[in-house]
Amino acid sequence: MKGAEQQEPAYVVHRRAWRETSLMVDAFTLNHGRMTLIARGANSAKSPLKAQLQPFQPLMLDWTGRGDLKTLTQVDVRPGPALKRTASLYSGLYLNELLQRILPAADPHPTLFAAYIDALAELSETTDIEPVLRRFELAFAAALGVDFAWDLATDTGRSVEPGQEYCYDPEQGIVATPGPGTRLQHLSGDVLLALADGDLASESGRRLAKRVMRVLFDFLLQGRPLHSRSLFSHLRGERHES
Repeated sequence: MKGAEQQEPAYVVHRRAWRETSLMVDAFTLNHGRMTLIARGANSAKSPLKAQLQPFQPLMLDWTGRGDLKTLTQVDVRPGPALKRTASLYSGLYLNELLQRILPAADPHPTLFAAYIDALAELSETTDIEPVLRRFELAFAAALGVDFAWDLATDTGRSVEPGQEYCYDPEQGIVATPGPGTRLQHLSGDVLLALADGDLASESGRRLAKRVMRVLFDFLLQGRPLHSRSLFSHLRGERHES
């Protein structure tokens, strides 16, 4: 990679204090994938960078450096949607955690970058977050090469049939017969076919898609926890109490 980059579209997915006055920033960029950047002096009271380097904010970044750790030299803020609802904010944090913890560094995925922009825009407008999350998860799976067809049993090579039950293996996708890697069983063929048609409106489709995506991303995380899931659990508890 060349030593300097200018005006690279990006979003901050995580940041933390670095040394005394700086920030270490994980950014999801259009042309370079996930990058780690040092924002020198950004954690000081006088620096405008601390306010600019916020999650979900469209940015144009300049940086220098030839190693894995780049030095941020310029930040330009662009207008973008705001995640004002609590559920939308937690959803955005969930997307960011997936990107930070799973996406390989310096591996560009322009299609996933576009899917992320679309997801943030949708989360800023809708109260129905489930379809937005599932679509992004599917785009993420496709970017990593672990996507699958809802309507194809990979172990038999045959199409899913209504009235039958199937299983899910995160390394194979939908399968007709359970094996050593099977994590889910008794998946309705009718619901799988509806999901293949893009149906995320029905309660049964949402429930099955969420179960499958949870298993897939747990597999990709390899046991690492997601803090955003605890936020969702807390939010559900508050709704139950109200």
